[in-house]
Amino acid sequence: MPLRSIAAKSLRGIIGERSWFRLKARKPEFSFLRQTHGLVHVGANQGQERGLYAALNLRVIWIEPIPEVFEQLSRNIAGLPEQRALNLLITGQDGQQCEFHIANNSESSSILDLSRHAEMWPEVAYARTISLTGKTLGTALADAAVDLAGYDALILDTQGAELQILNGATALLPRFRFIKVEVPDFEAYKGCCQIADLSAFMAENGFQEQRRIPFSEMTGVGCYYDVVYTRKRPTA
Repeated sequence: MPLRSIAAKSLRGIIGERSWFRLKARKPEFSFLRQTHGLVHVGANQGQERGLYAALNLRVIWIEPIPEVFEQLSRNIAGLPEQRALNLLITGQDGQQCEFHIANNSESSSILDLSRHAEMWPEVAYARTISLTGKTLGTALADAAVDLAGYDALILDTQGAELQILNGATALLPRFRFIKVEVPDFEAYKGCCQIADLSAFMAENGFQEQRRIPFSEMTGVGCYYDVVYTRKRPTA
């Protein structure tokens, strides 16, 4: 284990879980969470951020499409009453039939084929494919009787499908103050959402970029970012 990781683990043990996550919330990519009271997290995986969200007393709707990953997610949040999980694939259209590719690390799973992602992470490959029927975000939340008055942030970690999802949810976007997206500036997946197109879409829908934090970069390939968008205030 790297020394940096050992030091972080030691600090976490000294100050306690809740204080550790509150400290983590000060990192640039998470700082917006301290201004929210609830969030919808699409592309949940196993709910790795559940401790952070719980430390900030946030209501959370997790959405995860892979059945066995959803089961683990449900177990992970079982003791967190403000967190709820939905086993759904969110797409740009209701009833969209998708071949969903499950990666050997599960976190890189997508409805899109791999492209230059394989250059940045050559150890990642698709292990199998399942057929799923998607719902738009609006339909999924309505069917689950989610009152969006309690949720003012949206997080998308959907491996290239972010712009499709947002296009299918334009009526909901004014309900959110913050939208955080994991997005590359290169074709990580075939036909995937890239940051230039995403930022143009967000500007057209009343959001401006607040933070752009690079987290993985390879010379000659490109960079992945966590980007936080905030809703623009109406002009007087």
